[in-house]
Amino acid sequence: MTGGHSLRGDADAAERMPREELEALQLQRLRAVLRHVYDHVPFYRRSFDAAGLRPEDCRTPADLARFPCTTKADLREHYPFGMFAVDRSQVRRLHASSGTTGAPTVVGYTDRDLDVWASLVARSIRAAGGRPGDTVHVAYGYGLFTGGLGAHYGAERLGCTVIPASGGMTERQVRLIRDLRPRVIMVTPTYMLTLLDEFERQGIDPRTTSLAVGIFGAEPWTEGMRREIEERFALDAVDIYGLSEVMGPGVAQECVETKDGLHIWEDHFYPEVVDPVTGEPVPDGAVGELVLTTLTKEAMPVIRYRTRDLTRLLPGTARAFRRMERITGRTDDLVIVRGVNLFPSQVEEIVLSIPGLAPHFQLRVTREGRMDHLTVRAEARPEASAAQRAAAAAETARRVKEGIGVSASVDVVDPGTLERSVGKLRRIVDERGRTPHD
Repeated sequence: MTGGHSLRGDADAAERMPREELEALQLQRLRAVLRHVYDHVPFYRRSFDAAGLRPEDCRTPADLARFPCTTKADLREHYPFGMFAVDRSQVRRLHASSGTTGAPTVVGYTDRDLDVWASLVARSIRAAGGRPGDTVHVAYGYGLFTGGLGAHYGAERLGCTVIPASGGMTERQVRLIRDLRPRVIMVTPTYMLTLLDEFERQGIDPRTTSLAVGIFGAEPWTEGMRREIEERFALDAVDIYGLSEVMGPGVAQECVETKDGLHIWEDHFYPEVVDPVTGEPVPDGAVGELVLTTLTKEAMPVIRYRTRDLTRLLPGTARAFRRMERITGRTDDLVIVRGVNLFPSQVEEIVLSIPGLAPHFQLRVTREGRMDHLTVRAEARPEASAAQRAAAAAETARRVKEGIGVSASVDVVDPGTLERSVGKLRRIVDERGRTPHD
């Protein structure tokens, strides 16, 4: 859709902050959070000491680059509560994201953390074009995943009415949208296309719905997908970014009036982009791995967290804060299927535990219609009977669905069937044909 928006006047004071004032605030908050973790998180005390650094060595925001990075492996190593910086009695909520080793990444929130999170998601919804009084249809998953509850409380904070639809039950989602007439929808982009198809299957023109704003996240999506959603639904489609280890949705948001990348809420998160190999910072405008430091988190601050997301930093446009370009990929072997983060090692754990299967498997991701489809191809053990193969396939599908949260087809193939390269299996075959800017 587009055009004619002039919403910058609705930005709060922080979003219009002069750069010098912002950098002074960032430095104040950086020094405070470095001291907070040094005093209360043994991991960070050891890490800083090993680098010969103390919190007061951060004299300018640029000095942060001297401090060690934090990785997802560090969080897993200190599962479940070893990275917390407050007493458990101060933690009001726990969320978790799936890990690759069987242990999820657990994150905690104090009362103040939840308050800040709700405020930043409210800021994000407003930047996307949502307004107090709107009805917001939340079709992200609820539960340990941060998407549903993060969107929910942010919308309420903005003064919206929330429909907590969660995911699935597509026919019912269409009916809710028709009957309850939300103006805003928050959902993964691929599921939005599924909703589009369901509207059309029911003979309803999607352009006649009440929806005016779509806020899409939790998976990569392209300009081509944006155009299709906007044209077929007659709404504005904008991107939201977040990750549970840093907060959840609402770390950065694309503004509806420009749709030119996501403004990072720099008063709460300090962004850097580093060379994925060396870890050295690269200048704004250069592509690299996004690294984030939380400036105001109390329960579980993270210092220089390596997100594995590839992007670049650009000057602000609709807001004073810098923008990050749409994520162009990841530096690890993560594959995202229908909004679910999936690592091959998660499937490996399942395959290794099922009798009749050899430790050789491959994940094939295709696009069937508008939806991603996952097929797990696993080699049988030579002695496995036909009945054992069938049982192994059914059990693998069940465990992938229950343990990872995504439906999959499972093909149990003959020993030695899967193609190997230099003795190793190619774990992921992604045949969706996505490009960053199609």
